[in-house]
Amino acid sequence: MTVDIAREQPATAPRPDQMFDLTGRTALVTGASSGLGVQFALALRSAGAEVVVAARRADRLAELCEAHEGLSAVSCDVADPASIESAYQCVEERVGAVDILVNNAGTSIPARAEDESLTDFQYVLDVNLVGAFRLTQLVGRKMIERGEGSIVNVASILGMVAAAPNRQAAYCASKGGLINLTRELAVQWARYNVRVNALAPGFFPSELTTELLDDDAGGAYIRRNTPMARAGRAGELSGALLLLASGAGSFITGQVIAVDGGWTAR
Repeated sequence: MTVDIAREQPATAPRPDQMFDLTGRTALVTGASSGLGVQFALALRSAGAEVVVAARRADRLAELCEAHEGLSAVSCDVADPASIESAYQCVEERVGAVDILVNNAGTSIPARAEDESLTDFQYVLDVNLVGAFRLTQLVGRKMIERGEGSIVNVASILGMVAAAPNRQAAYCASKGGLINLTRELAVQWARYNVRVNALAPGFFPSELTTELLDDDAGGAYIRRNTPMARAGRAGELSGALLLLASGAGSFITGQVIAVDGGWTAR
């Protein structure tokens, strides 16, 4: 089979600044009331996207939207399917089609595996995996109809390697599931030009890591096990996010990008 390369390629490649431009695009970011979710929302907004932030804590979202132009908010509890569907319907009515979905909402309930309750285990999976799938399903159907879209799942390096000595069986299971869900959806939807990728952050300041990072022994553990000898800093996930969300990553799908200072390379 002969392929006409000239016809397959655009006549003129876009400039680097154009490749990352999200002007005219609408993004939905879950778990955006604090931490990484806020950073993701602001990074997308800085690239030109109109951004809808979603989370349970409406007061936090209101403060964020008041402080930054180009953001709007919708209340959403990703552990509750009815809340997900209501939030998605609200987004469609308010801003129309979602071009970029960032599944960032997440939770953790550390416990010894032998003592962890099934209720806690199920809740972590409901937030980190099941809720992400349900929202992706709703958004993905419309993306398939339009023939384009980018979904970025925020997984974790703890979906790739064990967390021990931190005790995170449910969290590891949920993030590992999210990583392979990313691959499966990417392959199913590639023919529709709907890209599905994942970020796997290492240790970054967030509500889930505050106790670990603020503890002397915890900080020493991270420095000792991270080749770059530190935790991540604010903004160091933004470049990878914008690559996956924008035209700069137009031929990237089904991939997991670890942003971890070398943790998983050991």
